[in-house]
Amino acid sequence: MIAVRKLPARYAPVVMPLVLSVLMTFVVSMISTLRSLGPTQAFLATWPGAWALSWLVAFPTLLTVLPLVRRIVALVVTSAPSAR
Repeated sequence: MIAVRKLPARYAPVVMPLVLSVLMTFVVSMISTLRSLGPTQAFLATWPGAWALSWLVAFPTLLTVLPLVRRIVALVVTSAPSAR
């Protein structure tokens, strides 16, 4: 079995929004482009560019708004009781 080197935990605040933005923009741009153009050659030609542009906007946006989102979630969700 090949051992995979993992990133140190300090990179988690950047890796999480990176993965989230890739997956979300992939799905949302696909659905939006497919709905606009239908399952055509134009869809296959247009979707990669639409995905790339949406990811370029989504990733820095996630990095920017994630602290605010965490605060909002903390306001509406009770914290888990600490284990003793």
